[in-house]
Amino acid sequence: MDLQGQRVVVIGGTSGIGFAVAEGAARQGARVVVASRRQENVDAALKVLPEGSEGGVLDAGDEEAVRGFFAGVGAFDHLVYTAGDSLLLETVAATDLAAARSFLDTRLWGAYTAVKHGAGSIRPGGSVVLTTGTAGRRPLPGSSVASALCGAMESLTRALAVELAPLRVNVVSPGIVRTELWRELPEAEREGLFRASAGSLPVGRVGEPADVAEAYLYLMRGGYSTGSVVVVDGGGTLV
Repeated sequence: MDLQGQRVVVIGGTSGIGFAVAEGAARQGARVVVASRRQENVDAALKVLPEGSEGGVLDAGDEEAVRGFFAGVGAFDHLVYTAGDSLLLETVAATDLAAARSFLDTRLWGAYTAVKHGAGSIRPGGSVVLTTGTAGRRPLPGSSVASALCGAMESLTRALAVELAPLRVNVVSPGIVRTELWRELPEAEREGLFRASAGSLPVGRVGEPADVAEAYLYLMRGGYSTGSVVVVDGGGTLV
């Protein structure tokens, strides 16, 4: 039930949850390939990951680039998609539609494109693990775009699990996690949000990337799970 000798591709794997997944998979014996838009991020990740880890620059919104990336990667066992820009939190009236489309392009269409061009290289017994969020289940004011994305990712996961069977396709739904995705908020506002959230959560703290990475690792190993949504939110959808 470990990942010894398997090859794991993590798009968005140089920071936050994706990097925690890459680290966790490597600890379980996998050989990891991480991809990011920026070469400096890839270089920084490879300095920390074990020797033999691989990395590449990839714009997930560029279909030809995605096609070429997977052609270069060759056969592998698990595809993880965690890529995403900073969270878009705006009222409907204030939302810039171009920014909203870009947000969806990276998180939804980027994931779709990765599966389109990567699934054929996944060995028997392998899997795809995508990323959504709890905004689809418990939307807040200003989260209309994020909520739409989350609902779409859950539906996409179920559809892909049926269409691509026996390849397993699952999705992880994190709650509030201390990652770079909150970097657009001023530091004082960001830390205030984390403190307030910690006080309201049953577990008494916000999540860390390693907390959520465990769900991805489970779904890679769990051969009887497909079409599943695994929520890792510290009990946030309960309160």
